[in-house]
Amino acid sequence: MQEPVYHIPALLTECIDGLNISPNGTYIDVTFGGGGHSRGIIDRLGAEGKLFSFDQDSDAEKNIIDDKRFTFVKSNFRFLKNFMKYHNVEQVDGIIADLGVSFHHFDDADRGFSFRFEGKLDMRMNRRGGNSAAEVINKYPENKIADILYYYGEMRNARKIASEIVKRRENKIIETTSDLLSIIKGMINPKQEKKELAQIFQALRIEVNDEMLSLKSMLQQSVEILKPRGRIVVLTYHSLEDRIVKDFFRYGNFEGKAEQDFFGRLIAPLKQVNNKVITPSEEEIERNPRSRSAKLRIAEKI
Repeated sequence: MQEPVYHIPALLTECIDGLNISPNGTYIDVTFGGGGHSRGIIDRLGAEGKLFSFDQDSDAEKNIIDDKRFTFVKSNFRFLKNFMKYHNVEQVDGIIADLGVSFHHFDDADRGFSFRFEGKLDMRMNRRGGNSAAEVINKYPENKIADILYYYGEMRNARKIASEIVKRRENKIIETTSDLLSIIKGMINPKQEKKELAQIFQALRIEVNDEMLSLKSMLQQSVEILKPRGRIVVLTYHSLEDRIVKDFFRYGNFEGKAEQDFFGRLIAPLKQVNNKVITPSEEEIERNPRSRSAKLRIAEKI
């Protein structure tokens, strides 16, 4: 029986090219996962090159690369600066982040990331701590659940869904994906069922893993540890992430506000390498349909 694929990275060549790798440079992959991007970086490093790869999920440890140039960091990338200091690294030549969820997570019923499988509502990337999706659904107040579904899942009927969830949990704890589906399936557009279910599960996953705050923290820390002319490459999969990355690359903040100096020049720590977002070709989408929503942005420290 063929071993299931952990993850197929989208835009792999474009991502690695975007780092503009110096063979003896130091690089960070903040989202190791199946190790696809990390292996692509290692292949271009010389004898003195170094790669540090972060992942908080213990499943990713099975993919660790046996190479003296490689160091695995078992942590969320929001602690980027602390761990690089621990490894006596002050500045690096490049950082890459693939913000997509690995195939492995979607296809593992026990993790609860997908509405396609019966399983516990977990969704934690780090199963050693934090609230699971079930705890969010069963313990959060109605208004907070509604906000999560509206802002992270872009569900227009978020308040109606939240109200029904709170009503149903009074009689029975919502523990599994099927428990949740039995509540929400009658409240979504049948013609867009897969899309809307994916949006709801996405919203819960973002909340469980505090993804937006972690992303912002990582971007800010990246600027601090990148060398001048160092590159940061970020691959996003939904509009919320992409907006955060786009604004930060363009303006150096998350509000999308252009700050100018006395001479009217834009004050920002980065300059965009690709002014137009890079997306997969039709050929790549045919080979890897899950890459369809990928958007790649590259910036260089000034």
